[in-house]
Amino acid sequence: MALRDSWIEKRLSGEWQVAGGEQSGTTPSTHGNGTQASNGRNMSQMHFARQGAITEEMHYVAKREKLEPELVRSEVARGRMIIPANVHHGNLEPMAIGIASKCKINANIGNSATSSNIDEELKKLHHAVHYGADTVMDLSTGGNIPEIRKAIIDASPVPVGTVPVYEAISRVRRPEDLTFSLMLEVIEEQAEQGVDYMTIHAGVMREHVPFVRKRITGIVSRGGSLMAHWMEHHKKQNFLYENFDEICKVFKKHDVSFSLGDGLRPGCIADASDEAQFAELKVLGELTKKAWEHDVQVMIEGPGHIPMDKIKEQVDLEMEWCHEAPFYTLGPLVIDIAPGYDHITSAIGAAMIGWYGASMLCYVTPKEHLGLPNPDDVKQGVIAYKIAAHAADLARHRPGARDRDDALSYARFLFDWNKQFELSLDPETARAMHDENLPDDFYKEAKFCSMCGPKFCSMSITQMAEAESGQDQAERKQKFAELLVKVQGAGG
Repeated sequence: MALRDSWIEKRLSGEWQVAGGEQSGTTPSTHGNGTQASNGRNMSQMHFARQGAITEEMHYVAKREKLEPELVRSEVARGRMIIPANVHHGNLEPMAIGIASKCKINANIGNSATSSNIDEELKKLHHAVHYGADTVMDLSTGGNIPEIRKAIIDASPVPVGTVPVYEAISRVRRPEDLTFSLMLEVIEEQAEQGVDYMTIHAGVMREHVPFVRKRITGIVSRGGSLMAHWMEHHKKQNFLYENFDEICKVFKKHDVSFSLGDGLRPGCIADASDEAQFAELKVLGELTKKAWEHDVQVMIEGPGHIPMDKIKEQVDLEMEWCHEAPFYTLGPLVIDIAPGYDHITSAIGAAMIGWYGASMLCYVTPKEHLGLPNPDDVKQGVIAYKIAAHAADLARHRPGARDRDDALSYARFLFDWNKQFELSLDPETARAMHDENLPDDFYKEAKFCSMCGPKFCSMSITQMAEAESGQDQAERKQKFAELLVKVQGAGG
């Protein structure tokens, strides 16, 4: 039996946990916003939270995040935290995205029309989860998309996101042949399959399209460009915007979260913070409130390519216009001249935007702008973004964020090389780099590395200086041991 099977079964049968810890025998049927169970079931975490219920997922998240369960419930209820957890994704290990929780990272996987297959995508998934991705998005655009997605969902312990318009486009001959009925069909099928969150480009309006003509790179979002093309061809408004309530009805039935797409995000530094980007952001704020009327969870997607001096503004405006819904950003890249190294150019911006309040960072791999990432590119992107997210957690003083850093620092000073490797974000690489020059096991206890050698290691010299004054390392060793217990108890 999968982790969540019994939880969901209990909820469907009408048992639920209220905030005060009492058990209720009836499923919540109404809320202050007038949502009626008779209009279709509402299984969303937000719906239960607004009823005062602390679900098992909320308890699970609270333990992972070192937060009180009631705080988790209240943050979900107000829309400042989401728990993407489709009721059909049974083996999911619940996690939270929100400013009260640790900064998360997403890894994009998925094939293209020209390359990759299921085995390759599952290998990418393994790399992503192994190295620390908190969610993955299947962005497949070719081959048997439903089959690939099912394999990923079945194998994934982390939430899986998608962009439904990609599959919808694969079912028509031309982008202008898209219809809302086809889109809704794809959305419902993906929801029933277990997708936890979906990018919906409902904020790109027909009146926004002329704004991009002033840009260098136009529209760089695939979904945004497809919707713009459809609107210009048909001379009609965005059908996702006009039928947003219908999408909400599907989402609340399966507990799918919105990732409201930034279809007009800037694709270069010169286009950052322009009229098109901010016009769409205001519409996303409007749609957020509409989704919340259905008790559907929402996060907001953000840019993109932003110079460092404009990053804080992005967070401030998203918080204001989108009512503090979690901000989920791609990077942002802070320069445009480093193809092949954009996991670095974007991790700089990601660390900053996470510090200012973004809740989840979408990784960028070294292959960005150049081609489809392979499993090693996925690893490089995830590690770069684990660094960025952790830096943000430290800067925001989140509970327990510094414990692993302090433990590794004690291991470093005490020359416990093996523990230093184990505590690293990428133990295999750390060990390999050390062993490149000093491979023998003897050097795992040596008080030097190949950089300084035995005579010039400052930490070794410090220990000798302390020994001269009658001090030993007992206190440091004790604190190190205590920290290791905390770190291992928190799962690393």
